[in-house]
Parts: sequence; structure tokens; C-alpha cells
Amino acid sequence: MVSKRKLSKSDAHGNSPIAELPQTKKTRISCKEKTSAEDGVVENDNVFVQLIKTAGISLNAGERQNDIAVDQATFQKKLCQILKKHPFYPRVVQEFVSGLETHIKDRDQFRNCLLPCAPVRGEGTRNLVHSYCESLIKLLLGIETLQPAVITLLLEKLPEFFFDTVGTFGTNFPRLIVNQFKWLDKILDSKDLVMKLMQMVSVSPATIQHDIITSLPEILEDSQQSEVAREVSQLLKRDSRLTVPILDALSSLDLDAGLLAEVRQSAMIIVPAVKLEDLPVVIKFILHNIKAVDAVEVISALRKNLDLSSCILPLQMLSSQSKLKSQPQTSSSTSQVSSSQNCVKLLFDVIKLAVRFQKGISEAWIKAIENTVSVSDHKVLDLIVLLLIHTTNTKSRKQIERVLRNKIPLGCVPEQLLQSAFRNHSLVIKDFFPSILSLAQTFLHSADPCVVSFGSCMYKQAFAAFDSYCQQEVVSALVTHICGGNDVEVDISLDVITDLMTLHTSSLIRYATFVKNILDYTEKLNPQQIRKFFYILGELAFSQRQEDSYIQDDMHMVIRKWLSSTVPKYKQMGIIGAITVAGSMAAKRSKEDRCSLERTQQSEEHCRQLSILLDLVSYCCEQSPEALALYYDELANLIEKQKGNLDSQILERIGKSVVEDFSNDFVVDLTPAVDGVHLFPVKSLYNLDEDESQGTIVINLLPLLSQNWLGKDVDEMATRNQGKKIVAPECLSPSFRLLRLYTTEQHNGSMEEIDALLGCPLHLTDLEMEGKLDSLAKQEREFLCSLLFHALNWFREVVNAFCQQQDLEMKGKVLTRLQNITELQNMLGKCLAASPGYVPPRAIFDCEALEAAPTINAVGLVKKKKTGGKKQKSEGSKDSSADHSQMEENPEGNQLEAETTQLEKDTTEKKSGIPLVQLQSYRAFFRELDLEVFTILHCGLLTKSILDSEMHTEAREIVQLGPAELAFLLDDLCQKLEHILIPPAAKRAPFLKQGKACRKIGFSHLCQRSSQEVAQCAVELLKPLCNHMENMHNYFQALITENQGVVDGPRVNIQEHQLMSSCYQQLLQAFRLLFAWSGFSQHENSDLLRSALKVLADRLKPGETEFLLFEDLISESFHYLLNFQHSIPNFQCALTLTQLLIVIAEKPVASWKKDKIASLAKQFLCQSWMQPSGMREKGSQFSDALHTLLCVYMEHTDNILKAVEDISSVGVPELINSANDGYSSTYPTLTRQTFPVFFQVMMAQLENSVRSISAGKPSDSSEVQLEKLLHWNMAVRDFHILVNLVKVFDSRPVLSVCLKYGRLFVEAFLKLAMPLLDYSFKKHREDVQSLLKTLQLSTRQLHHMCGHSKIHQDLGLTNHVPLLKKSLEQFVYRVKAMLAFNHCQEAFWVGILKNRDLQGEEILSQDSEENDPGEGVSQLPREDPAEGRSRDHLSHLFSSMTAFSPHRIRVLLPTEKNLS
Repeated sequence: MVSKRKLSKSDAHGNSPIAELPQTKKTRISCKEKTSAEDGVVENDNVFVQLIKTAGISLNAGERQNDIAVDQATFQKKLCQILKKHPFYPRVVQEFVSGLETHIKDRDQFRNCLLPCAPVRGEGTRNLVHSYCESLIKLLLGIETLQPAVITLLLEKLPEFFFDTVGTFGTNFPRLIVNQFKWLDKILDSKDLVMKLMQMVSVSPATIQHDIITSLPEILEDSQQSEVAREVSQLLKRDSRLTVPILDALSSLDLDAGLLAEVRQSAMIIVPAVKLEDLPVVIKFILHNIKAVDAVEVISALRKNLDLSSCILPLQMLSSQSKLKSQPQTSSSTSQVSSSQNCVKLLFDVIKLAVRFQKGISEAWIKAIENTVSVSDHKVLDLIVLLLIHTTNTKSRKQIERVLRNKIPLGCVPEQLLQSAFRNHSLVIKDFFPSILSLAQTFLHSADPCVVSFGSCMYKQAFAAFDSYCQQEVVSALVTHICGGNDVEVDISLDVITDLMTLHTSSLIRYATFVKNILDYTEKLNPQQIRKFFYILGELAFSQRQEDSYIQDDMHMVIRKWLSSTVPKYKQMGIIGAITVAGSMAAKRSKEDRCSLERTQQSEEHCRQLSILLDLVSYCCEQSPEALALYYDELANLIEKQKGNLDSQILERIGKSVVEDFSNDFVVDLTPAVDGVHLFPVKSLYNLDEDESQGTIVINLLPLLSQNWLGKDVDEMATRNQGKKIVAPECLSPSFRLLRLYTTEQHNGSMEEIDALLGCPLHLTDLEMEGKLDSLAKQEREFLCSLLFHALNWFREVVNAFCQQQDLEMKGKVLTRLQNITELQNMLGKCLAASPGYVPPRAIFDCEALEAAPTINAVGLVKKKKTGGKKQKSEGSKDSSADHSQMEENPEGNQLEAETTQLEKDTTEKKSGIPLVQLQSYRAFFRELDLEVFTILHCGLLTKSILDSEMHTEAREIVQLGPAELAFLLDDLCQKLEHILIPPAAKRAPFLKQGKACRKIGFSHLCQRSSQEVAQCAVELLKPLCNHMENMHNYFQALITENQGVVDGPRVNIQEHQLMSSCYQQLLQAFRLLFAWSGFSQHENSDLLRSALKVLADRLKPGETEFLLFEDLISESFHYLLNFQHSIPNFQCALTLTQLLIVIAEKPVASWKKDKIASLAKQFLCQSWMQPSGMREKGSQFSDALHTLLCVYMEHTDNILKAVEDISSVGVPELINSANDGYSSTYPTLTRQTFPVFFQVMMAQLENSVRSISAGKPSDSSEVQLEKLLHWNMAVRDFHILVNLVKVFDSRPVLSVCLKYGRLFVEAFLKLAMPLLDYSFKKHREDVQSLLKTLQLSTRQLHHMCGHSKIHQDLGLTNHVPLLKKSLEQFVYRVKAMLAFNHCQEAFWVGILKNRDLQGEEILSQDSEENDPGEGVSQLPREDPAEGRSRDHLSHLFSSMTAFSPHRIRVLLPTEKNLS
């Protein structure tokens, strides 16, 4: 009643805004709030509304937020004071909360209370209210007196919205309610709040669970984080749907190490199956708080589980679905694709943040990628992360470049991986463009062709995937490479721009000005690069959408300047540039371009410019034979490249002059006598036409060459001043090539107009040179060589022209021309041997003149033939004393070099002169054979023995190929396949720039084709190649049967055997080069690979290979090739067959194929290889092949340690017990000359195999420890056997190998075996003692080798000694540490042993003479009495030595009695 009186009193005075309490309570139950329709302000006289309004907030209804007129802190302070000073406090708090409950029954009003208040900007309150204000509920939660009741009210309201879908009332009420608890300044009972929230999680739907869990880090106090984190982690095991919110919450909580590792492992398991939009959260947690010790392990596991292909598949499915559906659905699919791409970008943003702000993440990720060995384990993720780290962490850039340089040549990061990254993740990679550009520039500077190719691919992919700014930067970088002058960079950059010109013409045209600037740096370009550059400029200048005259004007100006120059190099550049530009001008326009009158006028203008340009080139070349020959060759290339696209008027204009010039200059009628004075009498040879009566023509070669030869001694200026064109024999072959290409273009491939040139004779001289060469003068011998070169080049061009004719008579003539070529090559080989210093006439004119200088080769040939092996032996002995590394690479030493030289000399004398090997160095002076020539291989094989027994007429009717001609074709085919198909990393690095340039000469036409085209051509040749190889197989099988298994039987024709063996070797090599092509790994070439394998498989199962699986095709092909093992004639063929089978087996490798290859390699090693002459195969080439085959055997065998033990304990003792020139009966390839090869391979493979044994761990079980001990026991036993072989084979190469790999073995033992001994010593004490006892003997022998090196003062050997001594010293103290770890330190003591040589004799030094053993021992630390007593029980001696003392240190190991 007192309260009523006070209330009525205050109300009477009008001082209180609050109505009478009983009335307000009744109003809460029955009355409704009144709302003003005009402004939406809630008007009510209950306690809640009045107090809120008094404190400074106006409550609004509808869509309008609540208004606040004072600062938030002021509101809370004022409301708290009102409540506490109220006469009914604390009862008024309940009434206030009841009013709040009534107010929020309306959803709109509840939403307004949950949303931020809107500040009221009045004149008096402008500076008092902050621009952002919290919601009314959050402000009430900040008041301690109200907080518990408001929390309870909110949690009671939360279940009302469990089943509301978001958007029904325009607001996600559960999320807004949970958000009110975040970031409160103080929570009175935080533990109770969290408990209620966790209870709510157990009963609420998934969406609300997600909101509550993710909000926990903002609600919890620091002291609660560990406990709540453990409780939340338990939810992870019960409900996998909450994985993402739980991980998101845990990543923001402070977890102990054990819980963090446990949850991280759970998260790692779900990575492959998690949704794309949730993946960034999972990755963020995994990368959260990684310790440096665990970083590599965690990152490696993440790499294994995270596969970006799962992110790509949804994108591809959505894009494919969008093509099939209507337009609105397509837009929806596009948005989904964009959303998925954004998720991937967000994923890499998470990784980027971890790399930037967590110290060890970048190093761990690089290390994880570096530790990945298998090619198939490398992913697109690795490449993108490396680019990310390169962009983010500047300190790691050098390390990333090194990793990529090492991975790319191994095929771990192929170009397909790069293409996939750009194709599927361009949105992510675009952020790394500066790093892409930097890496591409760096890679183009590399010496490794694989790395250079990868850099060029980066340029192309960046240009295709990014915007115009990036494209401009790419073009600028490529132009910079070209202007730099480095040949490799220039070539690859021009190729990149050419590809961009083909694929992205419209984009590249915008940057034509950048490309044009290269004109200022053309002096640094070679002729092939000039051709590529002007092709690009011509396409840019005369393209359909680009008619900028400034580029055309600059090109014409430069070309005219070069053509008018008297310097041959500039004239050559002018000819190539002019004809290349002419090709762009003369190309036919498309039908839609020609239909307009304006286009027709432009075409006429281009035709007029083209005529003027060709006239200028022709006029400037008339007085220079080499320039004219180049002009003919370039025109021929133009016709061949633009086949069917050249303007007919231009073609007729070119052809008219060609036909007239060729017939007038080089063709004459065949007459009995030839007028004129010549160096040799003229004789018509090689006429294939039977009717020689009338109308027969002849190539006037010798008179023309004689006239040109004699003209060198007279003044030629008079002839040049007359303005007449010079006719030179150098132009014969180029002119004919141009003539035949023009003829085929005009007559749709028909050669009837010029078919008389196939069988017409040549004006030569009598070529019977037996005994006549020595009587000729030097000038006459050189003239004869030039005559033979011109004749050979004529026949090569004739074969190029008529090789595809189907007429049987013409096929026979082509084969005859091939026979003429082989005959002339034999004659040329003899003439070159008698003409030292002779420089042949040029036959390839699009190369620099300095590249065509074979003088050294010719002189070297004569010197080699005259001096034999003595000089080489002396030079070899000099090298052996000066360069130890060379001896390690060639362990046979001088003895093998002398034997090789003698063998080559004997072979040269026995052969009547097969000059194929000698003429290899003269490739620059022979015309290039076209790929179409190899269609001749479809003809059968006819050996010499069949020719002797069959009639000639019958042989002419059946068009077949002779073995010499087959060898000639196969040799050229192998060179072409090697040049264009072989992986660049496998090519041997050329010596100096000249050798590198010479390697490109002779492949001008081939390089204008893509590798795919060459591979396609080679696959089409597989059937005839299989036929020839089966013929070889049958030939040698019949030979073995006829001679009863004896290779050097009396009936063997040595020369024919060598020729057939060469064909066999080249056939196998051609197969290997084709199937080793890296392009087969690309998806677009899979059908080509399948067709190639089908050809081989069809030889075993004719007609059954059409529907075979890919693996079955490989299996059948493997077995087909394996059948040739029984007819292999020499060791080089054996190696090539093995390498071929390896290439086939690598497509998908299987264990049975590996076993087959190991078995085959061992079979070849256990076979005695004899030459037809009766001598055993030997020499450097044989040793190199033996080294390779032995490595193949070791790498493919199941047990390397067993293989090493078998050779060293079976084969070597057999060799030791044999005669001086004997061999092992089990391994006939093991002789005293080849022992260094075997020894080096066994030591290297032994050391490599032990490194694959994992180091011992404390967690290893007893069985695992025992298994590892057995492996090490076998390895140490093999090592002991090999080291002790040095006592018998004490040559310098063997000692060098033993010192080198002995140190590596000891280091591997220290790193991998000693940890194992630490943890297994107590359980397997006897095994450990036996292991160390065996190793003791080896280390003692290594010490003897160090003493031997010191005595002989051999620099090559003593260089290995310091590192070896250091390793042995480390080993001594590592054993001591192992004993201390196992509490046996008292069993370790050291003493002094003496230095000895290989034979065990003591080496006396100054120290050992001055000091007796007692003095040496006194210098060591004094033993304690316990050690002295325990030493009486020791029985095992373990010896090693120190790097700092000349004496041996003696280490004693404990016995079983002492340890017990």
C-alpha cells in the first residue's frame, strides 16, 4: 500500500512517466499497442516503451528501423540509471522485460529491434550520435541488470523460427538473434550462455546449427575456448554435415596441439568429398597454425587429397548443359559456372594468405612438391601454388625457378599441365601474370631445350587467356628476346609469334608496331630466322584486316637495300625476305574478299608490286651463282608451301622463265663427241633409257663445271660487265627442284612433261679410279670431288622428284638412281680421303657460309687413316694424367681407346670403302631428301646373295630394294626422326655454336613440317619397316642355321653381314625414335599412337586388333618386338632393341614387362658377342653400349643387391681364374677390358639402392627393423666384395670409382642405417654386430686406397681422399653415439693403427718413424678404470680413421658378455 501511495503521489505531481503498476500489468495481457499511421511510431504507455523513449530511442513499426537520438553509451547509461532509481526497482526490471516480450511479438517490430538503430540527425544532436548504431536488443544486452532476462527471452524466441525458410518475412531471424550475442563487452554468466547455445545446437535444424557454431568464436571468452573447442570437435565425429561450420569456428579458437592434430586429420580425410563452396573453409583450417616440424607432412597429405579436377568437372558439366537448354537456363548455368570459379579463386586466396602470413608454409609446400618423384603425382595444383608463392614470397623465387628447372626436363611438369591450368583456372592465374612473365623470360635463357619450350608455352597461354594489357606485355617480351641476338631465344620467340599469328591473328595485329621494330636488329638473325620474321611481317602487312602501308613501306625499303648490297650475307637476307613477303602477297584471297570491287583493285595493286619485287630479285641475283641458287630454292619452297593457293598469273610468270632457263643452261642433246677443252675427257654415264638413237638429252655437267673451274683463274669481271647471267653447276639442282614443283603444280601432280630427266645420262668422266687417284694433281682430285658432289646432288633431287610415281618402269629407274647414289658415295669417299683440305661446293644455300666448312673433318679423316692409333694413344695418356673426371666417364682408359682405333682401322681396310660414316660430316654439301622419298621403303628387300643366284631380268621385273640402298634410306630416316621427334632433353649438347648450327643444316624442308606431320608419315611407314625387319630376322636366323650357330663361319660374307647388321640397327633405331616421341603423351595424338601400335600387333594377330583395348595393343606390340631377340647380330642392336622395348613398356608400365626387360638385358649380358671376322666385340662404342645395358638391367631387376652379388661373386671370380684375354663363362661380356664398366655400374647402383631404404624410426616394429637390417646386411656384404676387388683390379679408373662411391655409401649408411642401429641394437644385437664387423673390413680397405693415392701422388685420386676421410671420421663418432644411446659407452675405445697400401704393406711416414705406438696412444684421452676392465671382454675390431690424423684409429665394439 505504501507503494501505491507513492505512485499516486508521484503521478499527481506529474513527475513520473510510468502508469500505475497493476494497470500496466493488465495492459501487458489484454491491451494492444497503438501505432500512428502517419509515421509508424509505436505509442504505448507501458513501462518498456516509456523508458526506452525516455532514454533516447523511438520505437517504430513496419519497415522503418528504430530511431536513436543519443549516443549508444549515453542511452545505456541513462536507461540503467532510470531502472536503478525507479522506486519499484528491481521489480520494474521484470515489467520492462515483459513489455519487451509483448513488443517483439510482432515480427516487424522484432526485426526492428534486431536491426541496427537509425541515428536521428537533428541540429542539436548532429555531433552526438555515431553514424553506426547497434540494435536495440544488443544495447539492452549491454546493461547488466537486463542481460540475463533478455538472453533468456531471445533463446525462448529462437525455436519459433526453426522451420521458417529464409526470405518468407524478408529476414533470417535465427541468424539475427544469434548475432546479438557476438562481441558483447561483458557476459555475466558466459558458461550458462554457451551451455544453452550448445543445447540449442542439438535440437535445431542444420542452418541454425551452422549459424550458432560459426558464431561461437565471437561469443566465447578466452578461458572457455579450449573446453568448448573440444566439445565442438566431438560434434564433428557425430554429424558430418556440420564439418564446415565446425572447422570455420575451430580455426578461430585456441586449440591445444593434440586436439588440433586430431581435428586436422579428420578434415584431411573429407577434402576429396567436400563441396566446392565449402572447400576454402576446410583448407583454411588445415593450414591453420601448422608447426614447422609438421608442415611438410601436412602439406604433402593436402596435396594428395586436394584435386582441382573435381572443381573442373562441375564447370564443364554446367557449360555443356547450358548448350542444350534454352537461353534463360543458359544464363542460370553461366552464373553457376561463375560462382564455381569464384569458389576456386577463394580457395587460392586462402592458400595465399597462409603463404603470406605463416612463415613455414611456402617452404613446406615447395619441399612437398620437390619430394614428389612420380610423374603422375604432379598436379595442376602444384603449378598454380608455385606461381602463387613466386608472386607472394619474393625470397622463394630462386628456389621455385630451381624446382621447375629440375622438374620440367623429367616430364613432371609437362606443357599439358600448364595448358590445363590456363584453360580451367585463368581467373586465378591472371593475378600471377608478373610471375608468369618473369618465369617465361628466365626459362627462355635456359640451356635445356625442355625448359625453353615450357617458357614458350607460358607465353602462348598467357597471350590467349589474358586481356590486352597482358598481351602487349607478352609481345614486348618476345620482341626483346628476338632483339637480344641469342639464337635459341630468337628461334623460340619467332616460333611463338608465328603460332600466335596463326591462332590469334586479330589480336596480334594490334601489336604489329612492336613486331616491326625487329627490322632494326635483323643483323643478328640467321637466314632461317629471317624467313620466319618476314613471314610474320608479311602476314601482318597483307592480312585481310590490316592494310597499314607503313609496314609494307618499311619492308620494301629494307629488302631493296639488302638486295642492292654487295655483301653476300645481306643479299642472302634480301632474297629470303623478298620471296617470303612475295608469298604473303601472292596468296589467293578468299571468295568473300574477292567479291568486292575494292578488294579486286587491291589485289591488282598487290600483283603489280609482286611483279616488280620478283623482277628486282631476279636482276640482283644474275651475277652470283649462290644467290641465284638461293632464289630458285626460295621460289620452290614458296610453291610447295602455298600449294594450290598461289595466284595463277604469278605462277605462270615464274614457270615461263624457269623452263626456258633450265633447258638452255643445263640440258644438251646427246652427241658422240663433246666440243671444248676440259680437265677430264667427257663421257656420258648413267643412262637408263634403252633407246639411245635420236632425241636423247643429257645433263651437261662436266663441261659446265670445267668451264666454271677454269674460269677461276681468269678475270671474271669482263663476263660480269657484259650483263649476262652466269650459268654455274651450283644452280643445277635448285633449278630442277623449282622446275619439277612448278610442273606438278601446273599439271595436278603429273610429271610427264619432265619424265625424260629421270633416265637421262650425265656428262661425266671415266670413274674407274683404282690406282689412279695418287697420280692425279691436287686440282684434278678436287675437280673430281666437285664433279661427284654435283652428280650426287642431281640424283638426290631426281629421287625427290619421281619417288612417288606408280609406274613400274619409273619405280625401277628410281631404285636404279638410288643404286647410283650408293656407288657414287663409295667413289666420293675414296676421293675425299685422297684430298685433304678440300672444301666441297655448297648445296644448301639458306645457311651461313661459315657453317659449311668441313676442312677439319677431311683432314682428320686422312690423319686418322695415316697415323693409326699411336697418336690417339699418346693424347689419351696425356689426358689421363691431367683430367681425372674424363677417366671416370671413360673408365676403360687408354687401352680401350687404342683398341677402338685399331678396330676402326682394321674395319676400314677390310671394307672396300663404305663411306657412310665418313660422309656424315659432309651433310651440309648434299641436297636434302624429302619425306616422300621414304615411300620407296614399300619395295621389298633383295640381298646380294639373291642377286647372284637370280637372273637380272627377273630382278628388274620385280621392283625390289637392295641392302645398300636400304641402309642409305634408313640412315637418312633416322637422322630426320631424331632431329624432329626425339625429346630435346635426350639430345647430346653440341660443342660450341658452330656444331650447334651444323646440326640444323640439311633439315630446312623438314623443319617446315610439324612434328605431328612427321610422326604421321613415320606411322604410315611402319608396315614396310616391319617387313624389312622381319627380312633381317629371317636373314640372320638362316645364317645362324647354315653355320650351325657360329657367327664367324667360313660361309659368312663379312661385308654383307656388316651391311645387313647396319640395316637391322637402323630399323630398330627408327622404331625407337618414333615411339619415344613425347607428343604421343598428348591427348590429340592418342589415335595416332593407337594406329601405330595396331600395326605391330597386327603382325601377330592379323585382323584381330580392331577392337583390342589399348593395354592389349601394347602387350601384343611388346611381344612382337620381343621375338626379334633371337636374331640380334651385334651388341649395339641388342641395346637398341632393349631401349625400344622400354619405350613401348612405358606407355602403361606393368610388372611383367619390367621382368621381361630385365631378363632380356641379362640374356644379352650373358651372351658372347663375336664379329664376323672372329674377333670379340670391343672398343669405346661397345663399352658405352655395355654401360647403358648394364644400367637397364640393374634398374629393371627385382633385387639390385642380389644382381650385384651374383655378378661380383660369380662372374668376377670366373674372370680372375681365366687367362689374360679370357672372360667370365657366366657373363661373357665381362672381360678385363670391360671390368671397369661393370665395377662402376655396380658401385653406382649399390649406392643408389641403399638410399631407397627408409631410415629407422622409434615406432618401427621388431619385424620391420629386422627386415631393414637384412637389407643393409646384404648391401654391406656386396660393398665389401666390391671394395676388395680393388686388390686384383687396381687400375686407376677402378680406384677412382671406388673412392667416389665408397664415400657416398658411407654417407648413406650414416644417414639411413645408423638411426636404425640406434633403435634395434638391443633387440637385434647380434645382427648389428655382424653388420658392423663386415663393414669394418671395407673401411680398412678404403683407408688402404687413401694411402695408395698418397704414395702415387695421383691428383685424380687424391681429390677424393679428404671427403672420404671426413665421412669415415664421422662414422667413428656416430658409432660411439649409438653405443652411448644404448648405455654401452664404456665399451668404446680408440687406438692407433698403421697406414698401409693396397697390398697391406705399411706406409712409413715421418710421424710414424719419430713416434712409437706407445707415444701415439698416450696422445689419446686417458681411459677410466671401468673402460680398462671392460676392454678385456671385447672381441670385435672396428677400424676407421680420422681426417685430422695420419694414423689409424682403432674402435672396439662390445661383445655379448659385456653388454649383458
